[in-house]
Amino acid sequence: QILKEDPITTCLSPSVYDMICNLGFEVRENCDINSIITQNGEICWKTITSRVSYAESGQSLDYQRSVRLLGPVCETIHLHILSLTSGQFEFQYSPWFQWTNFPELFPEIFDSLKSLYSPAISLSVMKLASCLERALGDVFLLTGKECPFLLRDLLASEELAGVFGHSVMDILKIFIGSPCGLNLRNILWHGFASPHEVPPKYCSAMLLLTAGLGQLLKRYLQHMKVTLAHRPFITLKNLEDLIVFPGVTYEVLSVLEKVMTKSTFMLKIMIPYWEMIMSKFKSHRFADCTVLLLSQLETGLRRVFTVANKCPDRLLTAESTTLYTTFDEILAKHLNDGSVNQLPLLLGEPAMEFLWDFLNHQEGPRIRDHLSHGEINFHEFPKDAASQLLTFSLVLSLRFAKEDVSSVLKVPVQEGCPTIRSMACLSSV
Repeated sequence: QILKEDPITTCLSPSVYDMICNLGFEVRENCDINSIITQNGEICWKTITSRVSYAESGQSLDYQRSVRLLGPVCETIHLHILSLTSGQFEFQYSPWFQWTNFPELFPEIFDSLKSLYSPAISLSVMKLASCLERALGDVFLLTGKECPFLLRDLLASEELAGVFGHSVMDILKIFIGSPCGLNLRNILWHGFASPHEVPPKYCSAMLLLTAGLGQLLKRYLQHMKVTLAHRPFITLKNLEDLIVFPGVTYEVLSVLEKVMTKSTFMLKIMIPYWEMIMSKFKSHRFADCTVLLLSQLETGLRRVFTVANKCPDRLLTAESTTLYTTFDEILAKHLNDGSVNQLPLLLGEPAMEFLWDFLNHQEGPRIRDHLSHGEINFHEFPKDAASQLLTFSLVLSLRFAKEDVSSVLKVPVQEGCPTIRSMACLSSV
């Protein structure tokens, strides 16, 4: 055990925390919802884009000032969304979500916003960002040849600006396209933001922006007399070759409930995510479970990485000029300075192989890449993938438990189920 008691209150660096949690609340202004949305549900983009600020040169975005000015608009949108019934929301906006090829996602996001349950809102932003990236890639291919792999490159493309306009794309850059802005996609997918650090009004704003993009796209398609084609979803490759653990049982989930408060692998500020991970698995929402699980697995491993390599500052989100510490570096053999990464030596070869096979190997399922880029059909996400990752997370949690494994399990290991026995064995490696 190398992880001490958890004193961590945030994984956001001061400037990133300020950007996300404070800047958009500094300007106090009452915006008229009718200046943002017309009576027939049309999004008034000019009202929104007029809040975007640029540096004196006129070329680059002034992200901080833009977030400040957009704050009241987002608040007004949020209050509008909360004022609607489910029926009103679907009647007014559902036609404008069809272009995403995932229209059933949006009533779920609406329900999450109405619930005011922070982990569900974080999950909604993560899923919306991946859905939006995939759909925008389809739009890119109307005129472009090869869709950019990185979201920031996609949002900066002339192909999308030709469809939606540069000012609209700048709005998206502020929300999800640049480490200088809110960067909601990356801070959530990489496990930096705790549930209470994601203002719900930004989720509501992204919801409405997606509908507005659908309206702009419809005009473009009608004008150009073209049809939007959607790329087929991919199927995870070679998953059956990577099954290491027996399936997750309710007994295993019970262990997780006990371990959550006893393991230093799980940050206390992230416990609501872990609770939702279990809930999603129990309700057979395996894609949702895995989306949250991957982000929290990265959070926990980043903590072990920073302790093993004696670089505690790397636990926080980096500034816009510095790379984040993500799975790529966590799993690498060497650090950026050329020194040996101590994490593989600490976790052992079997654990590193499991992570590499599931996340990075080109012939493997590369689950995080495919999920985060919206390339997988959420409804058909395999239970086995969620089960393997969940059990592996429990292995790591037991490895860094503050008590002896057998006392955490409350039963002798040899009497437990096969999954628990395998977890206990691996956690003692």
